[in-house]
Amino acid sequence: MTTAESEARKALNRLRRALEKAQREIVELEGALSHAEGTDFPSDIYEGMNLSIRQLLDFTEDEASRLQEKILHSGGLEAGRVRRG
Repeated sequence: MTTAESEARKALNRLRRALEKAQREIVELEGALSHAEGTDFPSDIYEGMNLSIRQLLDFTEDEASRLQEKILHSGGLEAGRVRRG
């Protein structure tokens, strides 16, 4: 694996972890504010934020798969033929 590929993997993993943390924090904030505000709480905004974060997490998963396929292909391997165990 080249340095560029390694750096890309590391950056992608950092982004994924940051998004997972943001998702946890949004859920915590939503819980606290919805309890405090009751019916005045803008739940639709928080649903939209959760959807946006989920889309970003899906993006990181797709990019991780794409990067893995490129790394395997450059090493002469086919992605579907590699077994993990």
